[in-house]
Amino acid sequence: MNKTTQSTFMKLYKQDVSKYSEKKGQFTYLSWAHAWSLLKKTCPDARYGVTKAEDGSPFFVTQCGFFVDVWVEVDGVSLSQIHPVLDNRNQPIEKPNAFHINTSIQRALAKTIALHGLGLYIFAGEDLPEPDALTPKEEEDLYKAAKPQGVKFVNDLKAKVRSMDINAYNYEACIEKINNMKSNTNKEKK
Repeated sequence: MNKTTQSTFMKLYKQDVSKYSEKKGQFTYLSWAHAWSLLKKTCPDARYGVTKAEDGSPFFVTQCGFFVDVWVEVDGVSLSQIHPVLDNRNQPIEKPNAFHINTSIQRALAKTIALHGLGLYIFAGEDLPEPDALTPKEEEDLYKAAKPQGVKFVNDLKAKVRSMDINAYNYEACIEKINNMKSNTNKEKK
C-alpha cells in the first residue's frame, strides 16, 4: 500500500459534511466546490484531472451515451469515476452541450472524492457518518458538570452516552446546555 493508510480514509470518512450538502429532489448532493475545499484542507497534496478522449475532448461517446472520467489522487492513490452525462432528473442527455459536460465533470469529481472517504456516506444513503464515542475524560467532565442537577439526571446522561445519543458530535452542545441549566438554577436562587 502506498502512503495512503486506513487512517487517511477514515479521517475523511468521519468528517461530517452534512452542513455542506444540499437536497435536490430526492437526492442529497455535496457540491464539488465544498468537497474539493474540504479535501484540500485535510490532504493539501491531493490533485485531480479529467481523462480525455483520443480527440482531446473531455468526454467519451459510446452506444450507451456520453460519459466523463475524472480521477482524484490522495496520498499517492489515484481513484477514478466514470460518470454519465445526465440532466437534473438524472436522465441521460442525448445531445449534451458544454454546460452539461462540465456539470457531469463536477458531479464525477464529488463522487471520486467520496471514493477516498469524504462524504461517502451521502452516496450510501446515510444521513451522517457513525459518530465517535466520548473519551473517558469527556464522560467524566460531562457527569461532573451534570452532578448539581441530581443523580437521576446523571444516570439519564449515562444511558444516553451508552446508547450513543450523546457522542463526540454533540458533546460540546450537551456541556453548553448543562452549563446553561446551572446558570439558570443559580439565577433562580438569587
